Amino acid sequence: MYKRILSCVGEYKKYALLTPVTIIGEVLMELLIPAVMAMIIDNGIKQGDVGYVVKMGGIMILMSLVSLAFGALAGRFAAVAGMGFAKNLRRKLFAKVQSFSFANVDKFSTSSLITRLTTDVTNTQNAFMMVIRMAIRSPIMFIGAIIMAVKMNPKLSLVLLIVLPLLVIAMVLIISKAFPRFLAMLEKYDGMNARVQENLIGIRVVKAFVREKHEKDNFRNIADNVRKAQVFAEKLIVMGMPVMQIGMYTSIVAVLWFGGNMAVSGSMGTGQLASFITYITQILMSLMMLSMIFIMLVMSRASIQRISEVLDEEPSIKDCENSTEKVEDGSVRFENVSFSYFDDMNNVALENINLDIKSGETIGIIGGTGSSKTTLVQLIPRLYDTTAGTVYVGGKDVKSYPLEELRNNVAMVLQKNVLFSGTIKDNLKWGDENASDSEIIEACKSACADDFVQSFPDKYETDMGQGGVNVSGGQKQRLCIARALLKKPKIIILDDSTSAVDTATDSNIRKAFREKLSDTTTFIIAQRISSVKDADRIIVMDNGKINGIGTHDELMKNNAIYREVYESQQKGAE
Repeated sequence: MYKRILSCVGEYKKYALLTPVTIIGEVLMELLIPAVMAMIIDNGIKQGDVGYVVKMGGIMILMSLVSLAFGALAGRFAAVAGMGFAKNLRRKLFAKVQSFSFANVDKFSTSSLITRLTTDVTNTQNAFMMVIRMAIRSPIMFIGAIIMAVKMNPKLSLVLLIVLPLLVIAMVLIISKAFPRFLAMLEKYDGMNARVQENLIGIRVVKAFVREKHEKDNFRNIADNVRKAQVFAEKLIVMGMPVMQIGMYTSIVAVLWFGGNMAVSGSMGTGQLASFITYITQILMSLMMLSMIFIMLVMSRASIQRISEVLDEEPSIKDCENSTEKVEDGSVRFENVSFSYFDDMNNVALENINLDIKSGETIGIIGGTGSSKTTLVQLIPRLYDTTAGTVYVGGKDVKSYPLEELRNNVAMVLQKNVLFSGTIKDNLKWGDENASDSEIIEACKSACADDFVQSFPDKYETDMGQGGVNVSGGQKQRLCIARALLKKPKIIILDDSTSAVDTATDSNIRKAFREKLSDTTTFIIAQRISSVKDADRIIVMDNGKINGIGTHDELMKNNAIYREVYESQQKGAE
């Protein structure tokens, strides 16, 4: 787990290694300064030797400046290494998420993935920076200060034998209890992010139903749950500082008592006592820093575990990278295909599907809600893989193609229309980044989108805003269809993608498809019979099975479900 995450240090390894080197230089200077101070007090001030005081004082100032320089360099190196590490880790996480299939994305909620890419990476970055600085500094300072203190006065050093074990035991107990609490806290963060995301996406619905107060109350409760989880996790951690301070002040009082008696009796110099107190402070401060490191590691361990879950997740759809297969035509064949979202053949969404579709055919698909119409077509570009059976495109198993080759030849306009920040032209070029202006306009004309685009002041350079907020639902659908057409695919799938346009526009889009995509296999999922009536064949889906297949006239004669839908829509129209 840690090895994979630490590999993200990458090209910043030099800075990560220079940090502890400069830290060692800083610590060595800080360990020597109290010894020099003792010499100044006992050999200079006590003896009245001004020259010695000036000489050793100059040396001490120089050592302080060197320590400051090393500290500044360590801070810079740690910052560069930490920021670079976080950049690489986020990039690796994002690339991993991009490799996920729909099934993998379904496993992690969107809000959870956002938390892992932001909060969890930040926690891990902070832990990494603390490790390369404090995890080097504190042990060296701790051991070095103990050596210097024992060397200066072994008897007085016995104070440490009483205090240190008690402090270590207390910190171990605190740290061991903290981890599960921080893990629970991060899960609460996931819930809060999910609520925020859901609310922002559906803000128009919230406004339309005047539910602002309800949403505010809900968010207040969720935020309060996060606060309670934070308090519950951190109230253990905050106990660490008082425990350490009690140990530190107890040690200093004991040193002042016993060391003061030694100084009065003459068995210990005044300078040595002052330096010894400094070393005791360094020892206890180092121990405090070590405890903070462990606490930070406990806090970040939960984040590291959550990041590792994403990095360790294996994409359920494997790319056939070494394949050189090309999609020759748009023929599609389903052979004994069954599919389950849960890999459970007792709970299937599609069951025993057999279809043979010739290249260039137009296939309509209708069925009730939950009849698995969308699931059926998502198997063609391998957005999901079959649980049983095989899907063939161009006469070859879809699993034999490189994913890029397969998906470049299968254009899909999804049920939920998604546009991205940027101009209309930027969004359309998702279909073909090298498309010329004339090709873009032609695709928009086929999708009945050119007229409304030309009505905007900036036309195709019009900024869409986040998610296309300044266009209507029907306009979004038409832009998404144009984007798919620019791919010049061998297969195009329209998943209920004309539901937000009027019947006349729907008819014009279908007419343009017949005229300009005669060689392209077209799948049209629709609720309206009028949208699929002219298809070469129409598939009627019911509970994950094919209930009927044929032309409009054939289904009107032979299929009760199709006839019922048609008649109900005709009555509605009347």
